[in-house]
Amino acid sequence: PDIRETKAVGDVNAADEDDDDDEEEHLPAGQHLLVDIKNVDAHFLNSESRLADAMISVVRSAGLTLLSYHCHSLTPAGVSCVGVLLESHISFHTWPDEGVITLDLFTCGPKPLLPSIPDIEEQFGIPRCGSGSASGMDCPGTDGAVKALWAHELRGFRHPTKRKNNYLDDTSDLAFWVTSSMDMAVKEQIVSTESPFQRIDIWDVLDVDDTPSYMDGLKHNLTMDDPRWMTAELASPERLLFLDGTIQSMSDSEHEYHEALVHPAMFAHPHPTRVAIVGGGEGATLREVLKHDTVRTAVMIELDETMVDIAKEHLPFMSDCSDVVGSAPSCFDDERATVLYEDGRKYFFDRYGADAVKDEDKFDVIILDALDPEDDTVIADMLYTDDDFLTALYRSLSDDGILIIQVGTAPSIHDPRPDLGVYARRELMFKLLEGHSDTRHMFVYEEAHCGFLEPHSFLVVCKSDSCHRRWYAEADEVDYAIYERVRDTVSEQPALVHFDGSTQKSYQVPPRAWETVYCRRDPEPFECAYRGLDLTKDIHDLAWDESEEEESSFQVKTVKNEETGEEETRVYATDDIEAGDYIMASDLASSFAVSDDSLANLKKNTEIVGTGRVSVIEDFLEFVDSHGHPSKAQGSTTNYVEVGGTFMMRSTGDEAEANVGKWMPEHPSGNIPVFSPVYERRMKSFDLFLVATRDIKEGEEVIKHDKIWQ
Repeated sequence: PDIRETKAVGDVNAADEDDDDDEEEHLPAGQHLLVDIKNVDAHFLNSESRLADAMISVVRSAGLTLLSYHCHSLTPAGVSCVGVLLESHISFHTWPDEGVITLDLFTCGPKPLLPSIPDIEEQFGIPRCGSGSASGMDCPGTDGAVKALWAHELRGFRHPTKRKNNYLDDTSDLAFWVTSSMDMAVKEQIVSTESPFQRIDIWDVLDVDDTPSYMDGLKHNLTMDDPRWMTAELASPERLLFLDGTIQSMSDSEHEYHEALVHPAMFAHPHPTRVAIVGGGEGATLREVLKHDTVRTAVMIELDETMVDIAKEHLPFMSDCSDVVGSAPSCFDDERATVLYEDGRKYFFDRYGADAVKDEDKFDVIILDALDPEDDTVIADMLYTDDDFLTALYRSLSDDGILIIQVGTAPSIHDPRPDLGVYARRELMFKLLEGHSDTRHMFVYEEAHCGFLEPHSFLVVCKSDSCHRRWYAEADEVDYAIYERVRDTVSEQPALVHFDGSTQKSYQVPPRAWETVYCRRDPEPFECAYRGLDLTKDIHDLAWDESEEEESSFQVKTVKNEETGEEETRVYATDDIEAGDYIMASDLASSFAVSDDSLANLKKNTEIVGTGRVSVIEDFLEFVDSHGHPSKAQGSTTNYVEVGGTFMMRSTGDEAEANVGKWMPEHPSGNIPVFSPVYERRMKSFDLFLVATRDIKEGEEVIKHDKIWQ
């Protein structure tokens, strides 16, 4: 048709009648929708009139205004069309022989374009093959189904506030994970709604490069040589949950996330019976808590009842307790579970504010499974930076209570000091917790298998020293605790798919980035000066092999004590040693560790009548008592026993006579900080290494103070 003869499908003046026109229409910004469709009927793709009718229908259903359009048939086949909209334009081009059409829709108005996608697929996706096609032709070697790929972008320049508040902005997770990508074999919207508190979106997605999972292979009985292992044909889509455009959960990796969130803290407590969950509307946090047989009451405080209802319908696997022996099909219906739809902050203020709290009303574990601290929202401020709220949480905890908080994306070594940038709110929360009188220990850890683009981080806060010992339990101890405490399953499969003793061991040492960023605090924490051995200082070792005597800095001699007349072993320097140089670092690194429990068991063995000679055990215990010392870590039950040359040094009660001391001095405060990735990462070095406290001349005896480790 001639462009001058084209009729406008909408009333141009209608826009002027809307007195409430959104100011966004006048900003230099817009929405861009790209749609590619294949396996489309060739006759349809070569018909100007049918294509024009489809375009007009799409524009009308989208609530847009078509001013004019022009379509042009190409030789030998194909059609190009462009329509001028009051809001901008729509255009497309077709390849009839290939059955392909590509469409471009851009608007600068406020009306969302995503709802138009089903209509575009319906109007332009006329099947090329099969009984539903106009020709009825078969397409051998293909399934003949119409395939549509699409991508949506916000274009232009928006005010930063409008960008932040738009759930489809290119900085949002929903845009990154779903709407901006064309390379999706499946991209299906399951839920898109606004609750009174937040926007909730659920999508099923499958990348074109995805391949079948282990369960997909079982489901479809794939054999080893089946080529479909390398394609997306039989791969199951992943279900994603977004709140206000931010990714919350992924069906393929939610178990890893929720097990990492719940179980480290639960097993750091000796017997958790009452547990509170703030947030966690999907039900998965509750699911993991209810696996602990010690739990008698689990209170979930969730603000958004709509979120829970949607999760029950569209995310039922996240609250599925059907495999937990003694539970209910839905975790929400477990007799131990209480779900309260109210503001979690208000809940704790009202019940644990100023009045005295009965012990039976206190919680053993509280889990904050709410927004990430880096989320720039009022709710995040109220949850993570309100000292009064944190105090109410502490008041609600039992004496050995534990608080677990998911604290968002893990830091990197490139981050600025922690009180600057996007993680400033997290740092403020850490500072409040560190300064609280009830905080005894804080442990931070990461999990890289949560499905997010970067490792996710978690914080455990303890009110007692016993938490420290259980946090650093050996892998076999944790595995035994899992065996004793976690409920059996109906399927007889393991109840935990990710967390075990070895996983807990991996959480016990904070990653280097936490230490790096911590040490960028201003002023720099005292212990940050001891993050590694001083490379300007020498290490002086004792050579045990005669062939290495020339390299030895020490000589062991047997001398007669003039006061007692007894012979004693003493150590002398064979080189000049400067103050600050390291003393027998290799020997100290070979010290062995033994726990208080092990020593107590050995002592009990010596007290059992009828076991025969126990002198070896008694001698061992005496050696440990003479040459061992406990770790400086509060709550630790580990003892380090020197077995190298240092145990042969003479000890003195005269501090002025001693010339060897600990490498790590006492903290200026007199106590180890409740939170310090430096101490957590390097405590063994602080517990073991010795340095010269002054210059030691060749031939001088090397002496340590008898209370060096006290």
